[in-house]
Amino acid sequence: MAVVGFDTATADTAVCAIRGDEILYEELLGLAPDGSPRHSTALLAEVERAVAAAGSWDEVDRLAVGLGPGSFVGIRIGIATARGLAASTGLPVAGACTLDAIGRALGELAAVERSRVAVLDARRGEVFASLYSAAGERIWEPFVAAPTGLAERLAELPAPPLAAGSGAVRFRDELARHGVEIPEDADPVHRVAARHICALAETAAGWGEEPLEPIYLRAPDAERWRERDTSKRTG
Repeated sequence: MAVVGFDTATADTAVCAIRGDEILYEELLGLAPDGSPRHSTALLAEVERAVAAAGSWDEVDRLAVGLGPGSFVGIRIGIATARGLAASTGLPVAGACTLDAIGRALGELAAVERSRVAVLDARRGEVFASLYSAAGERIWEPFVAAPTGLAERLAELPAPPLAAGSGAVRFRDELARHGVEIPEDADPVHRVAARHICALAETAAGWGEEPLEPIYLRAPDAERWRERDTSKRTG
């Protein structure tokens, strides 16, 4: 069974095709030369390359997509693309939490039995995070917090966890003060790998039966600005 999956919730454009344990195709594109994400310009082309690696669309059985949290625009692009491809091909599609993909990657990295925390940079001086057990089970549902708030919450754990993700890199000092171990900045574990999105989606119950609901965790900037402007006008 071949699965083609992708994630655009972060600055990266991650695409993969897998068949069982075999990785048929995998690509992780960073920012364009002008500093912008390549979601809208490169995603479909990468998906077609992944499909070609699987043989053809006739050889693809399922689609998978990252649901966030992360960039509001990036999440929208990923889910809209998944919905469009599912409608045009008739393939079932399932979503996976982007933080869960980081958590799964940490599970492959950890050499000892310990809890793990996935931390993505949420901008505005905040992070998106979720905690996982040594066995990979999600302990904390995805949430948004200030780095100091996350660090204080992690300090209450019986033992410091292993952390990864763009937020762990950016706020390394705040987290490390509480004993949290974070791999070196260049370690691939900090970036979302589409193979983990595929693997997580494969375990979803009822492929194609559940709607693709984005995981935003907070209102987009545009909505906050509208609320602020409305408050000023009525204040």
